[in-house]
Amino acid sequence: MKEWLLLLAAFIVSAILCWRFSSPGSTFHVLDHPGERSLHSRATPRSGGVAIVVSLLLGWGAAAGLGSVSLSDNLLWLSAGVLLLAVVGAIDDRVDLSPLMRLMVQLLAAFFLVAAGLVPEELRLPGMTILLPCPLMWLLTVLYVLWMTNLYNFMDGMDGFAGGMAVAGFGLLAWLGWQAGDEGFMLMALMIASASAGFLLFNFPPARIFMGDAGAPALGFLAAALSLWADRQALFPLWVSILIFSPFIVDASYTLLRRLLAGRKVWQAHREHIYQRLVQTGWSHRRTVLWSYALMLGVGVSAVMALNRNPAVQWTVLGIWSVVYIAIILWVSLREQRN
Repeated sequence: MKEWLLLLAAFIVSAILCWRFSSPGSTFHVLDHPGERSLHSRATPRSGGVAIVVSLLLGWGAAAGLGSVSLSDNLLWLSAGVLLLAVVGAIDDRVDLSPLMRLMVQLLAAFFLVAAGLVPEELRLPGMTILLPCPLMWLLTVLYVLWMTNLYNFMDGMDGFAGGMAVAGFGLLAWLGWQAGDEGFMLMALMIASASAGFLLFNFPPARIFMGDAGAPALGFLAAALSLWADRQALFPLWVSILIFSPFIVDASYTLLRRLLAGRKVWQAHREHIYQRLVQTGWSHRRTVLWSYALMLGVGVSAVMALNRNPAVQWTVLGIWSVVYIAIILWVSLREQRN
């Protein structure tokens, strides 16, 4: 019962803080003004991420105090990384830090996870295991954390999008943790989903508040951290987590590669993500985000169902979703040509 009360408290605290931060009198009422690279048309507060992180860290602290979550070194390092990214992100929302400064902070947060020992000992794929030298695994881990941290920030550009991915993605990680018998992991993931749901109340189209840099990088960092944690503890392999968050991973990775090949500066804000291009072809924010939710749930449920199947079934699921993503990319391009 106390665990459910903690989850309810995380939801309520996040919602109350979002309500407060969306009011002009709040200290955290930092406005995101629309520009040529934005999808929104009016100035909107962008401090919802502060609400998510505050409610999450308070919830984790309460859970550790009540003994529902083990106060391990992993939890302390992970919490330190979230706090670091949130504080620097909140500063960035106000003064626009340089890309190099943000990268250095993200790199430090990634090393927190290495210090916590969340480096895979091997790469587990369906039906096979790949052993790599330790230094290479450390490097791949840092790069993975950096990419997940940044791609979540890249994808935070439409009402209800990043919040919905957090609720669906971390909710599914919690389900897998419960199936594996790790209630502490399940509660940690559910706390993230609950805090994100409180934010989503005010972020669903039309949004009254945005997540901002205080929240999006922290959620990407958490997606990387919990997926590495689950893999290290043999709860479920890393490829399952990557499949769950693939709606964000595929869009951000494809868009980055597309911009690189076109010779554009990848660190600059833009409106070239698949979901942004879809809105520009005439779909409303609400229609786009609702279909995105369907995609998130479809991918996530298939990942959960494929986990304990034989390798042939798992590779088939991965192959089907690869074809689906290619079809989505081609379909959006076709819509652009017709418009």
